[in-house]
Amino acid sequence: MPDINNISLDTADSKILLVVRHAKSSWEIGTLSDFERSLNDRGKKDAPMMAKRLIDKKIKIDAFVASPAKRAKKTAELFCEQYHQPTDSIEFISSLYHAGEEDFYAVVEQLDDRLDTVAIFSHNPGITYFVNTLSEQVQVDDMPTCGIYAIKVHTKKWADFKKAKKEFLFFDFPKKDV
Repeated sequence: MPDINNISLDTADSKILLVVRHAKSSWEIGTLSDFERSLNDRGKKDAPMMAKRLIDKKIKIDAFVASPAKRAKKTAELFCEQYHQPTDSIEFISSLYHAGEEDFYAVVEQLDDRLDTVAIFSHNPGITYFVNTLSEQVQVDDMPTCGIYAIKVHTKKWADFKKAKKEFLFFDFPKKDV
């Protein structure tokens, strides 16, 4: 597995995709719909911590794209806060809630080509299925909450994402190396 400290973040002829599962959510209020579930205390702590890990590795994020479900929305907002980006810059895409693999591909292929590094926030089980289509090198049994799966995509156009060569960069999550 590549060392995150030695990965190339140069995007001159490529793009970087960060696939992020929402942080740990609360099941405290049983009357809430799945869509309305919020983050629990651990999730509120993990999301800024994971964003700081990306910042420490000098990973710049050009755009934040998220499911509009409350827990994914809040996770993306906490990342934006760490990146000193306005939370109203997050693009919410309904199809990322209960997304399947093809939904993820469709969202990525519609991204603006001026964006070099994009973070997408979504949910299991679809997020696990999607990341497992991106690299044979590293497969994930179950994408952990606030886990980040990063790949470099060798293309200048997001529309070519599905057929473009992809290079696994790293997989990180809150309890890694704890």
